[in-house]
Amino acid sequence: MPIEAFERVDLDGTGIDRITEAEVVAVVRDALAHGRGGRIVTPNIDILRRAQTDTEAREHLDDADLIVADGMPLVWASRLGGNPLPERVAGSSLIWSLSAGLGLDRRSIFVIGGDPPGDGAVRAARGVAPAGDGAMRAGDGAARAADRLAASCPGLRVAGTLCPDFGFERDPATYEQFCAKVIDAAPDLVFVGLGFPKQERMIAKLRPALPATWFIGCGAAVNFVAGDTARAPRWMQRTGLEWAHRLGSEPRRLAGRYLRRDAPYALKLLAQAPAQRVRSR
Repeated sequence: MPIEAFERVDLDGTGIDRITEAEVVAVVRDALAHGRGGRIVTPNIDILRRAQTDTEAREHLDDADLIVADGMPLVWASRLGGNPLPERVAGSSLIWSLSAGLGLDRRSIFVIGGDPPGDGAVRAARGVAPAGDGAMRAGDGAARAADRLAASCPGLRVAGTLCPDFGFERDPATYEQFCAKVIDAAPDLVFVGLGFPKQERMIAKLRPALPATWFIGCGAAVNFVAGDTARAPRWMQRTGLEWAHRLGSEPRRLAGRYLRRDAPYALKLLAQAPAQRVRSR
């Protein structure tokens, strides 16, 4: 299933692939079977907003092979504009479905991100209860996430993990060591959960050395899989309220971004969408 089979829906100057989660997995598996790598970007309202004025954000989107809608407001806007996207395709879901798909082909993943070992204060701030089984808390967040993915996805191989300390990117020697570890492992797929745009910068650095590898910046997905951050209930995910759950979990960090910047932009995007329908006739 080639990438070219899917058309893109324009949302405020960004082309979003009209593709389902299952089709993303099929595209990646087919590309890997033919020795082709690629990059998936999962823009939400925040990333789409940044891309209007931030040159770096726009470059990361322009460099992507697949751009999928990680946010229900993007899906709603496409429907109002008369060119509907089939569904939300969240990075937090793709980390599971891509791992399962690669497991069928006995392929490998590399996981980057997560909390350092024993960082109970961070988990408590997110409302995550301590695990009763100490063994389940052994290791760092990336290692725990990789272990859970491997246990749940038969055939999946773990090529390696990295759980960088905050601010690691400011030490050039450390950054180079981490990149060398990923390159030496030569994985089929790399999940980079460092947040936007830090994760995209790392992917851009790694891609030239790993042309047959797929990359996806998956934000908080590594923490979700590791069990260090509680994801919203499924009904909130389906109804577009996952942002409210995250805001309630981390109000200090997210209030300014969600309420002062992203919410007004989302309303503007939805209000302008019907005009797109008129222009396309």
